Amino acid sequence: MSSVSDMDLFAARTPPHQPLAARMRPASLDEYAGQQHLLGPGRPLRVALEQGALHSMIFWGPPGVGKTTLAKLLATLADAHFVTISAVLAGVKDIRLAVDQARQHAAQNGRQTILFVDEVHRFNKAQQDAFLPYVEDGTLLFIGATTENPSFELNNALLSRARVYVLKSLDEEALDALLSRALSDGERGLGQHQLSISAEARSILIGAADGDARRLLNLLEIAADLVPDGGTIDVELVGDLLNDNRRRFDKGGEAFYDQISALHKSVRGSNPDASLYWYARMIDGGCDPLYIARRVVRMASEDIGNADPRALTLCLHAWDVQERLGSPEGELAIAQAIVYLACAPKSNAVYMGYKKAMQDVAGQSSLEPPLHLRNAPTKLMKELGYSQGYRYAHDEPEAYAAGEDYFPEELEPRSYYQPVSRGLELKIGQKLEYLRSLDAASPNKRRRP
Repeated sequence: MSSVSDMDLFAARTPPHQPLAARMRPASLDEYAGQQHLLGPGRPLRVALEQGALHSMIFWGPPGVGKTTLAKLLATLADAHFVTISAVLAGVKDIRLAVDQARQHAAQNGRQTILFVDEVHRFNKAQQDAFLPYVEDGTLLFIGATTENPSFELNNALLSRARVYVLKSLDEEALDALLSRALSDGERGLGQHQLSISAEARSILIGAADGDARRLLNLLEIAADLVPDGGTIDVELVGDLLNDNRRRFDKGGEAFYDQISALHKSVRGSNPDASLYWYARMIDGGCDPLYIARRVVRMASEDIGNADPRALTLCLHAWDVQERLGSPEGELAIAQAIVYLACAPKSNAVYMGYKKAMQDVAGQSSLEPPLHLRNAPTKLMKELGYSQGYRYAHDEPEAYAAGEDYFPEELEPRSYYQPVSRGLELKIGQKLEYLRSLDAASPNKRRRP
């Protein structure tokens, strides 16, 4: 079967085997659920439709929010020829075939062609570039759908020629209306079965859909298959149906990075409850606990640092427990570490100091260590002055060589590490201030060349 197809939105007959989600696709904007921030009165996409000013666009949003359906509706409203290809199956050959179809329809009846590319982020750079001449000269009006951030997944050249519209997960009100319509519609929905649903079961089903209309309708269809005509979908049935339900979580996509970001920022913000919530969301969604353990170790160094050095040790132990014992013991140990980090005093002084040091190193040539800091294991090295004048700190008062200089001769001494006045770093900062006062007063302060 070709991956390029003409799509007739209003088929005369609906195949009996067609899933409920497909049968319930809206036939008009009035039936379209959600996305009022784009399609409400005066909103940008609605205005473009009313003015007949369609343009190339990219729909970015999670699964089941109506990206494909909206593209089909736009084609119908614009009386445009609609061609769809899937980036999972298609290649440059299919793009050329779509271009040929567009030219034929333009020549025969003057109709514009909308090329809809599902999962456009799966096309590589060369495939994305193949669209550009035809979008540029108006042969095609391009609509791409993606669940991934277009900034990362699509070429700048393609992005510059298409407007990005962000589609949001459907809220409970929109899902509730869709569920009611599916149960009552006797032509496309389940109305002929005269089913009812208890209020509690309805609420659970809507929650389990997680903003995904297709998921809601698929769950409803399964539940309806288990109930006789005229029966009631109850809590027990829905509970059995959702026994292993998972919230939305894409192990390599936008949702993944959004959730780990939310976890990290909740820890940094000293909110153990939100930290536990995002951790639970990721575990519930199937995230590898070892990935979270690794990120938690990073948090210990980046956001707690020397304000509480025990945090790093605790996080490493949690990682070890996960590797040794697995689930659920390891996951609980990681939760313990996360709560400890959230409650610990915060300092990014080590992290910021390290970044500043790396910037200096990257911006300098390979500066040599000063001679007095070099090792001198041979006679020649000693004759060349290696290690000459080095002051052994343990032989100095308070085990500190006051006034000593440890930077390369070409680089003025820097102060990268600035301890905060929280946790252990309060004491560390006081110690460093005292040592600096010894440096200032030292008669042995090393003079730079």
